[in-house]
Amino acid sequence: MLPEWISLECPATSERHRQSALARQAQLTKPLGALGRLEEIAVELAALQATDRPVAERAPIILFAGDHGIAARGVSAYPPEVTVQMLHNFAGGGAAISVLARTLGCPLEVVDAGTLGDQPIPGVIVDKPRRGTRDFGVETALTSEEVAFALACGQRAIARQAEPKPQLVILGEMGIGNTTSASAIAAALLGWPAAEIVGSGTGLDGERRARKARVIADALALHGLEVGTPVETVLAAVGGLEIVAMTGAIIAAARMGVPVLIDGFIVSVAALAAVKLNPSCRPWLLFSHRSAELGHRVVLDALGARPLIDLDLRLGEASGAATALPLLRLACALHNEMATFAEAAVSGRDS
Repeated sequence: MLPEWISLECPATSERHRQSALARQAQLTKPLGALGRLEEIAVELAALQATDRPVAERAPIILFAGDHGIAARGVSAYPPEVTVQMLHNFAGGGAAISVLARTLGCPLEVVDAGTLGDQPIPGVIVDKPRRGTRDFGVETALTSEEVAFALACGQRAIARQAEPKPQLVILGEMGIGNTTSASAIAAALLGWPAAEIVGSGTGLDGERRARKARVIADALALHGLEVGTPVETVLAAVGGLEIVAMTGAIIAAARMGVPVLIDGFIVSVAALAAVKLNPSCRPWLLFSHRSAELGHRVVLDALGARPLIDLDLRLGEASGAATALPLLRLACALHNEMATFAEAAVSGRDS
């Protein structure tokens, strides 16, 4: 049974501030629409933050890590021990997201939501109900109690960022085998064949990608997953602890009135699950990039999402969202600091 807070209504965005931002954009010293998506981002953030001066400076990054029993079936190019090894790398500052967070001036929190690790790692928060999921090729990955725990793990992570309240939050993930879990969730929730969702993940060749698709298709049949299956049932059957934690974090952030900058395929699948569990969280989601993972386009289309950049990224770790963050900051600076036609004594557009 899902916790009650999952389905509670998220706050509405501010239509008054949206209209005010649109009016300001019409008065800035440029042709209307000339800054394209940068204008749209500023207006959207103004509505989400209920302010005339949107900002994207205070943007913590939360990375959730988990291991997957399905990895034993050869669905990844890397062995399961890499997940815990990468936790050390994140905390030590050597991973891509560590570098990006440092460069952007964003705090980075790393949460072990369900890795196989059994020893504490300095700089890593442990909040997990078990060490890794079960192999969903033969049994359900998680119990309903473990799903509820992981959702609450995401809620707790957002709560830790509450003071001072973030202007937006970025979520990321790490877990060998998690593209397999994410692909299975997406295929089940959207009714797409696994072969049309599964990508190369950590770098699989064509033969291993086909095997990965077969593993997922067999698992969907084993658990009787199809369109209309309750989301919580799908998450229990084929989910990952870090994916479920991000689902909880997305809903918790939206309920707090904090926009979420969504990363690539796996975070987008968590967002898909979040929106199906609580449709009122959808307006709080901004989409950073379109990844090279095959299924990402399918999930983005299902969410009606328009990502900001397309750089063929497929690393995960919130690297795509962090890469897009400067665009949000520039959009806000332009909106807030450009002169109006009146201020600059520049003739406006003829009506």
